[in-house]
Amino acid sequence: MKKQLQLLFGSIALLGVSACHSTYEQPDAPIKEVPFTQVHLDDHFWSSRIEINRTVSIPSAFKECEKNGRFDNFAIAGGLKKGEHRGDFSFDDTDPYKIIEGASYSLAVKYDKTLDAYLDSVITLIAAAQEPDGYLTTCVTNNCTRLSGWWGTHRWEKINSHELYNSGHLYEAAVAHYQSTGKRTLLDVAIKNADLVCQVFGPAEGQKHVPSGHPIAEMALAKLYKVTGDEKYLKMAKYFVEETGRGTDGHRLSEYSQDHKPILEQDEIVGHAVRAGYLYSGVADVASLTHDTAYFNALTRIWDNMASKKLFITGGIGSRPQGEGFGPNYELNNHTAYCETCAAIANVYWNHRMFLATGDAKYADVVERALYNGVISGVSLSGDKFFYDNPLESMGQHERQHWFGCACCPGNVTRFMASVPYYMYATQGNDVYINLYIQSQADIQTDNNKIAFKQTTDYPWDGKVSITIDPETEQKFALRVRIPGWAQVSPVPTDLYSFTDKAEPYVISVNGKKVDIRPSEGYATIIRSWKAGDIVEVDLPMPVRRVRANQNVEDDRGKLAIERGPIMFCLEGKDQSDSLVFNKFIPDGTQMKATYEANLLNGVMVLSGTAKEIAKDGSVKDVPFKAIPYSTWNNRGADQMAVWIPEAAEYARPTPEPTIASKARTLMIQAPIQKDAPVSSTVETWAWGVNDQWEPKRSSDISKPYHYWWLRNGTLETLAYQFDRSYTVSNVEVYWLDFDHYDGDFRVPESWKLYYKAGNTWKEVEALTPYTVKKDCYNSLDFKPVETTGLKIAAQLQKGVSGGVIEWKVN
Repeated sequence: MKKQLQLLFGSIALLGVSACHSTYEQPDAPIKEVPFTQVHLDDHFWSSRIEINRTVSIPSAFKECEKNGRFDNFAIAGGLKKGEHRGDFSFDDTDPYKIIEGASYSLAVKYDKTLDAYLDSVITLIAAAQEPDGYLTTCVTNNCTRLSGWWGTHRWEKINSHELYNSGHLYEAAVAHYQSTGKRTLLDVAIKNADLVCQVFGPAEGQKHVPSGHPIAEMALAKLYKVTGDEKYLKMAKYFVEETGRGTDGHRLSEYSQDHKPILEQDEIVGHAVRAGYLYSGVADVASLTHDTAYFNALTRIWDNMASKKLFITGGIGSRPQGEGFGPNYELNNHTAYCETCAAIANVYWNHRMFLATGDAKYADVVERALYNGVISGVSLSGDKFFYDNPLESMGQHERQHWFGCACCPGNVTRFMASVPYYMYATQGNDVYINLYIQSQADIQTDNNKIAFKQTTDYPWDGKVSITIDPETEQKFALRVRIPGWAQVSPVPTDLYSFTDKAEPYVISVNGKKVDIRPSEGYATIIRSWKAGDIVEVDLPMPVRRVRANQNVEDDRGKLAIERGPIMFCLEGKDQSDSLVFNKFIPDGTQMKATYEANLLNGVMVLSGTAKEIAKDGSVKDVPFKAIPYSTWNNRGADQMAVWIPEAAEYARPTPEPTIASKARTLMIQAPIQKDAPVSSTVETWAWGVNDQWEPKRSSDISKPYHYWWLRNGTLETLAYQFDRSYTVSNVEVYWLDFDHYDGDFRVPESWKLYYKAGNTWKEVEALTPYTVKKDCYNSLDFKPVETTGLKIAAQLQKGVSGGVIEWKVN
C-alpha cells in the first residue's frame, strides 16, 4: 500500500542520473523521520535561537503562566487552592501544555536539572486537576460560568468548547515529556484522558457523533498511538477525521473549522488557518498510518489550492484577521496580512507530513520557506517578545508583545523552536534524505546501517555545504540531496510566484569530483557504495533574486520581493536615510550588494544598493537603501516596513501632507449616542486604520488598514476623532466597508449621523446635504461649519450584519 501511495504521487520512479549512472527507484518502504535528539546543531543561525528559546523564551512563558493564573486554574481544579478561575478563554490550559512540550524537547537536547524539577511540579498540578474518570478542562471543572459561552453548562456540550483541543495539546506535551525524560507522569494523565475521549466519542449508539471542533486531537492521538501501540487511539483519530463535515448530530457545519463538508469532498483551503494546518496534519497522519489513498488525494487537492493561491511568500498562511483565516483565492494583501505565527508553524507540520508520505521535495521547500521567514518572525531576537500576526507591510503600528490575552503563539514558538533539527533528515529503507542545510552532526539509523553525517556550512548566508558521511558499514545506498526551489526556477512549487531571472547553475561534487545529476522530485540522487570519510559538496549559488507574484494577486501588482537563498528581505525605516519605505521603488535589475554585518541584529546578511525615491511633487531621485531579513524586522522599535517593493514610480507612494484627520487620534466610543450626554460617560478604545491616507479601490478593498466592528451585528456603533487642536470644519467624506466573510458579512450601514464635540457634550451637526451609504465611493456630507476638537460617527448597522469604515476625511 505504501508503494501505491508513492505511485499515486508520481514519486516511485525517479530518474536521477547518479554518480554511478544508475536509475533510482524509491524503496517500497515508509519514509521515517530522524529524531531531533539524533541531530546536534552547532551553527550560529539556529543554535543561538534554540539556546535563547531554552534560556529566555521558555522561562519567560512559564513566568507569564504563573502571573496570569494558568497554573492557579489547575491548582483550583485539583482542590489545592481556593479562588476564582482566571483567564478569558476555555483553551488557556493549552498554554502550559505547549511550553511543557518545548521544555521537554529542550531537556532532551541539553539537560537542565532545575527545569526538569520545575516540570515535575507543574505536572503534579495538572495531575491533581484531572477528574477521576480522566476529564481535564479546568474552566469546566471549576464551573467558571463567566466562560460558559465557550463550554455551556456541562461537559462536551459545545463543539467549539476547545475541550478536545485542550486534550490534544495535553497528549502532545505528554509524548514529548515521556520521550525526553522517560517519565510517565504526564503520559499517564494523557492516557487516562484519551481513554475517556474514546468512550465519549465515536460511531456507536450513545456516543457523541461530532468532529473535534478545533483540530489537533487528530495528530495528537496519532502520536499517542505510536508511543503506546494502542489502536483505539488511531481509530479515534480516524473517527474525528471521518466525522468532519458530516453533521451527524445536527450541529451547524462551518468553514471556520473546515467542517463545512467531508474532507474527501474538499478542494479549497478555507476557514481558520491554524485549525486547517492542524486538521490536515492529522489527516496526513491518519492516511499514512492506515494507508488511505483517498485522503491523500483530498490532501493533494487542498494543498495545491493553498500553495498556488493562498501562500504568502514568507511561508505564512491566513490573510484575514476576521476568523483568523483564509480569504478568497489570491487574496494575499500585505499590510493587513494576518499570517498568524501559529499558522506558519501548522504549515510546517502539514508540509513535513506530506513529505514523509510522498518523498516530494516541494513540501520540504515550503517547510524551509516558513522556517526561515514566517515562523521565526514571530519571536524577537531577544526571545521574550512575540508577534501574533506577521504582516508583510507596516506603517509602524505593529509591535511584538511579551504576552497576549489569547496566548497561543508564545507557547507554540517555545515548543517548536527546539524541534528544528527534526526537519533536517529522513530515511527510507537504507536511503537518506537531506532536506535542510545547517551546520551540525547527526547519527542516523537506517534499516541496515548506522551513518554519521557532518554538515559544515554557513547556510543560510552561504550556499556552500560540505557533508561528510561515515557509515558504520560500507554500503550502497542513495543519498537524496534536496535542491531548493529558490536555487531553481521558482520560489514555490506552483505558479504563484516566479523569479525575474534565470537561476545560476549549482554544483555537486563527491570526494572532489563533480557529478552531473539531474534532480527529480526536487532531489539530486547520488547512488554509490558509501564508505567512511566520503564527502559530498553542494554549492548552491546565492545571488540576490527578485520575485514576481502571479498577476491575480492584486496587492503585489507592480511590486517585486527580494530573496537571497531561503531568506526573504524587507525594507525597514530604521535603515533608510529618511526613515521612510513607501516612497521608494527599486526597478528590476537593480544591482544589490550582500554584506554580512556581525553586529547588526545578532548577525545578519544585509543587502544594499540604490533605490529611486519619489517626492511629494512627483520628482524622482536616487537614494541608497538597505534591506534586512524579514524575520528580523521590529527588533529595533516600531517603524515602516515592506516586503513587496514597487518596481516603478507609479506604484510608489509619495508621503502625503498631514491633514486634520491624519493628525487626529481615532477612538471607538462604546456607548449609545444620547442627546447632550456627558463625554466623560463614554468608554473609549483606541482604534486604527481610517486616517492613514491610503486610498481604497473599492468598499471591499481590505489591503490597507481599516476599522471594523467585529461581531457587532445590527447595532449602533460609533467612531470618533480627537483632533490635535480646535478646527473649524464643514465637511466629511466617509468610505464605507462592504465585503463578504464566512464568519459574518460586513455591509454599508443602514444609516448614520455625525456629531461634534461641544465642551463636554456631543451635538449633531446641521447637515446641508443628505447622509448617504453608497458603496465603492466616498460619501460626502456638508454641514454648517462648527469649531470643535472632535467629530463622531454614529452608524446604525444593518440587521444581522456588521460594518466598518475604510477611510474618513475631514475638511
